[in-house]
Amino acid sequence: MAVSRITLVLLALAAAAFDLASPVFADGDDVVTLTESTFEKEVGQDRGSLVEFYAPWCGHCKKLAPEYEKLGASFKKAKSVLIAKVDCDEHKTVCSKYGVSGYPTIQWFPKGSLEPKKYEGQRTAEALAEFVNTEGGTNVKLAAIPSSVVVLSLDNFDSIVLDANKDVLVEFYAPWCGHCKHLAPTYEKLASVYKLDEGVVIANLDADKHKDLAEKYGVTGYPTLKFFPKGNKAGEDYDGGRDLDDFVKFINEKCGTSRDSKGQLSSEAGRVASLDVLAKEFLSANNDKRKETLSNMEEEVAKLSGSAAKHGKIYIAIAKKILDKGNDYTKKETERLQRMLEKSISPSKADEFIVKKNVLSSFSS
Repeated sequence: MAVSRITLVLLALAAAAFDLASPVFADGDDVVTLTESTFEKEVGQDRGSLVEFYAPWCGHCKKLAPEYEKLGASFKKAKSVLIAKVDCDEHKTVCSKYGVSGYPTIQWFPKGSLEPKKYEGQRTAEALAEFVNTEGGTNVKLAAIPSSVVVLSLDNFDSIVLDANKDVLVEFYAPWCGHCKHLAPTYEKLASVYKLDEGVVIANLDADKHKDLAEKYGVTGYPTLKFFPKGNKAGEDYDGGRDLDDFVKFINEKCGTSRDSKGQLSSEAGRVASLDVLAKEFLSANNDKRKETLSNMEEEVAKLSGSAAKHGKIYIAIAKKILDKGNDYTKKETERLQRMLEKSISPSKADEFIVKKNVLSSFSS
């Protein structure tokens, strides 16, 4: 018995050591995130490392981000090369140590060395890949990352944009337009944020190729952004900011979605105000009164439509479970869902669990 306990302890320590040694990937990233404590455990070891030293507020860093992410995705399986980044706002000491004075700074650390070589080339995935292949002795090809932006044409414009069940944001662009090229990576990220929301479409139209459609909707400059909500298929101009956070705020407000700029659901996702009130009433009532409140909840859900109706069914299911299993159900189920979220699961499953967890919180005292 004593031997088995020692074995378990050793296994636990080994697992912890493995976790500490494993590279940390931020949510949705193919780039390893380094910190002051992990930098020298990863860099200067048995592989060459390209490191971007950045600041979250830096405009040039934001512009580089999709290119660097594409690079990370391409080199993720290359065992002899590490593509990494350091947040210099959070880890000033390590950035200062390697002479970083502006953002972004990109440095190459050869295998077994902490003496960096500064990258001075273009900040494109193609140029960076060529540099890494030369310095690292690799021959990695850039991975093609599928786009989440819906490409419109004369054939599909009406069926997509004028769909009464969809909220659609359309960018009218021209391939030669500099401002359009500048917007492209941000717009791609926006589409990725909402790729799991069936009622939201982020689309674009080559207005240079489809001049008649552009003229029909009053497009005179590029890029022009128009929003076609479920209730107004005539379209309305988008005049907000063009940072990702601006777009996300706009879509959330207009479409009733609840995502952040990384595509993660917020704590409000799935919540319905009128049902939250009934959930609190249900929780404070005795058993007979709870059945009456459940009936009221079912009547309220019947009035809802779209995603609210879908989420309303979760409220009803939880109320029935509490009636059957008691108040402890909410705590146990919340803990179970949290354990599932900490595992490697698909984004759609994560959304499902987060929504249920949020609705469960409505039934908490």
